[in-house]
Amino acid sequence: MRTAIYPGSFDPVTLGHLNIIKRAAACFDRLIVCVMINSKKQGMFTPQERVELLRKSTARFPNVEVDYSDGLLAAYARRRRAHVVVKGLRAVSDFEQEVQMAVINRKLNPGLETMFLASSEKYTYLSSTIVKEMARYGADLGEFLPREIVEDVNRRMQELQERKD
Repeated sequence: MRTAIYPGSFDPVTLGHLNIIKRAAACFDRLIVCVMINSKKQGMFTPQERVELLRKSTARFPNVEVDYSDGLLAAYARRRRAHVVVKGLRAVSDFEQEVQMAVINRKLNPGLETMFLASSEKYTYLSSTIVKEMARYGADLGEFLPREIVEDVNRRMQELQERKD
């Protein structure tokens, strides 16, 4: 069975992420979408909440599994018997950092390859950070998030803003 991992913080999952998931799922027998922690980012949702949002968003893909890891990706891939990491690239600026991570992951786990998928042109501008900023100002998120989670994101943003007041 060909298994790949698509790691990310997914805080929250966007239509750009979902596009990569759909395309990667078509290439592998099993795709594990793994919520990872990015220590440089402040989370809007807990890792467990992100897992649930991803499960809602990917329920229609029978070969997609959602998981969480707070460790190194290379070790996680070894445990899950995955030999490919899928990474989406929006722009050249993503490429430099992702290649660096691919080299490090292969050094830690020599059997691990990284496959880069170029973002669909309609999602090259889209990121979770931008979605959170739009949500902060009450923008319609229907064109940016899976429909299954729009209300979850709006509700969380409202909770966060009420805490600040």
